Amino acid sequence: MAMLRNQATALLQHERIRTTVPRAKELRPFVERLITIAKRGLAGGDAARGVHARRLVRRDIVDQKIVSKLFEAVAPRFEERPGGYTRLLRLGSRRGDNAQLAQVELVGSEYVPDSDTPEIGTDAPEKAAKKTGVGGRLRAAARRIRGKDETVPGAGQPAKATKRAAGAKRGRSSKKGGS
Repeated sequence: MAMLRNQATALLQHERIRTTVPRAKELRPFVERLITIAKRGLAGGDAARGVHARRLVRRDIVDQKIVSKLFEAVAPRFEERPGGYTRLLRLGSRRGDNAQLAQVELVGSEYVPDSDTPEIGTDAPEKAAKKTGVGGRLRAAARRIRGKDETVPGAGQPAKATKRAAGAKRGRSSKKGGS
């Protein structure tokens, strides 16, 4: 129960967590019940109903900031939705023990990789598409690797030579023993 409470707190705080598939399957109804209680507390309009709903949620979520976020930001977002507030995405296997991993996220909190990109309808849509496309990202990464990107501090400066590379430059072999 403590694990479910901690994972529910983390999910409501970050709106996305990564865990194993069995834990994610157990977490979904737990979090959806909390969101439903919060929605009912807001829908009543009665102050007593809202206080009772907060107390019911506080039994499972200890952090007051997370409870406030649930009632002020998350529950109003799902006010018109009848259910299904979470999404479970399977991510594959974990490397160490081959456990199946999943990402649990609140619906509506999809990942946007470039949130600071200009909106559609601006005066330079071709330039934005060129930067945010796959080719643009690859070119930018290649520039960073080569050290030609001015936005990265220290880029363009040569790296310090290692002892092995310095010995190789002088014609010495790195192997010990005869040649």
